[in-house]
Amino acid sequence: MADFTALPDLASRAFGGGVVTANDEFFAAADHLVLPHPPGHAPRTFDHKGQVYDGWETRRRRETGHDFAIVRLGAPGQIHGVDVDTAFFTGNYPPFAAVEAVEVPGYPGPADLAGADWVELVPRSPLEGDSHNLFPVTDRRRWTHVRLRIFPDGGVARLRVHGEVVPDPALLPKIFDVAAAEYGGRVVDCSNMFYGNPQRMLMPGLARDMGDGWETSRRRDDGNDWVLVRLAAPARLRFADLDTSHFKGNAPGWAALTGITAEGDQVELLARTALRPDTPHRFRLVKGPEVTHVRLDVFPDGGMARLRLHGRADRAHLWARMRR
Repeated sequence: MADFTALPDLASRAFGGGVVTANDEFFAAADHLVLPHPPGHAPRTFDHKGQVYDGWETRRRRETGHDFAIVRLGAPGQIHGVDVDTAFFTGNYPPFAAVEAVEVPGYPGPADLAGADWVELVPRSPLEGDSHNLFPVTDRRRWTHVRLRIFPDGGVARLRVHGEVVPDPALLPKIFDVAAAEYGGRVVDCSNMFYGNPQRMLMPGLARDMGDGWETSRRRDDGNDWVLVRLAAPARLRFADLDTSHFKGNAPGWAALTGITAEGDQVELLARTALRPDTPHRFRLVKGPEVTHVRLDVFPDGGMARLRLHGRADRAHLWARMRR
């Protein structure tokens, strides 16, 4: 999982990301940039402005300048890389793009952001049409907004801003879901993700369907499948939600949870317990020491829609990440 595209998309609408402003949306709204699902295309589908595109598309410029869109990150954090996805834009994609970022507290509007001190993360760089244009980012400061500049005009399907979530501890309750992706929880290893990426288990809200969760292939041996979650901060855990919603003929038969301390010691949080198909389960966990990671074992295989781990986090750790 070293590839930055495996990290969460901080700009995604799934986290609450949105477009604050764009200078031009003549052919297609900039709101498409942050939609979580992949872009689609229906050829020869026209409205009164022309071919319908699942992306942001500006008009053809007849004067000097360039177009831009400002995106509020749904989950502020450290950016590791950006994907300027020009899917289905062939003769109308921008030949160049640049990406800037800024950290502004609160809920700034377009005027506030226009006067902010933007930092260039991706310099003006060439793009290819109908492609994922991937740009690594090395500046590890915390950001709240990004600005996509396209030169001079054209269409971009999606803007993916991959990185690590860094929440504001001042806005978090004492006990919260420390596995949640929106607070910085992240899957760091797993045994199998044939049908579904385990990171989906940590996303906000209820699973939409069976495809919106983690699902393994069928095991034909005596082993079992597992996933390892790095918590948003070291925490003392109290409750776990294991949600098998939508998984009916392919839910795990049993599950167990093991905590791992900063010293590497393993702590049993939930002994092997039977699960029901298509059911949200809540379990009180065994009280134990502060843990940094949790391993979910499912027996023998199957699918899990959501995993929630509620506990009291180490506030000093959260503040240290915020100030880094």
